Amino acid sequence: MPLLKIQTNIETPDDLHNSLLKLTSSTTASILGKPEAYVMVTLEQNPNMLFAGSSAPLAYLELKSIGLPEAETKTLSHTLCQLISDQLGIQADRIYIEFANAERHMWGWDGDTFER
Repeated sequence: MPLLKIQTNIETPDDLHNSLLKLTSSTTASILGKPEAYVMVTLEQNPNMLFAGSSAPLAYLELKSIGLPEAETKTLSHTLCQLISDQLGIQADRIYIEFANAERHMWGWDGDTFER
């Protein structure tokens, strides 16, 4: 149920692209305490991005999950910014993250929702 979308204006080689997807998947599962079997990660490379009037390396992340711990967003932000900075060389002050807590009945999977 967690979804991490990563958009960046830098091009990543295939080997880095794949390793980043795997690393962010396991990290997302770990920091949210969710099974990795439910984690989806996407990485989009879009050269047409601008932040603070500059096309210097940047990233925009969206982390959506059922039961996203709102009291932990500072920790989540730190962890994800550090990961993206380490892996892609993007400065943390050039990374935006949007957090969203999805309601169980608003998240579909396998022909159903996660509503109990």
